[in-house]
Amino acid sequence: MGLWTLLEGFLLLANALAILNEDRFLAPRGWGFSDFSGGRTKSFKGQLIGLIYATQYLRVPLILLNSICIIVKLVSG
Repeated sequence: MGLWTLLEGFLLLANALAILNEDRFLAPRGWGFSDFSGGRTKSFKGQLIGLIYATQYLRVPLILLNSICIIVKLVSG
């Protein structure tokens, strides 16, 4: 497993977190951002919810990284 494969794996994970919908998936399971806006953000669940929302705000850079990844795959084979 090379560095490129590891970076692709992290990119896929970021894509998976970015497409999660709060109304349809996160809020019914108690993972809504409004549930953890208080002082409970220090827990592991609160940190994970913060990570999910951070990736959702970074959608434009994710699109650029996905485009770069596709171009590199097309050029290198």
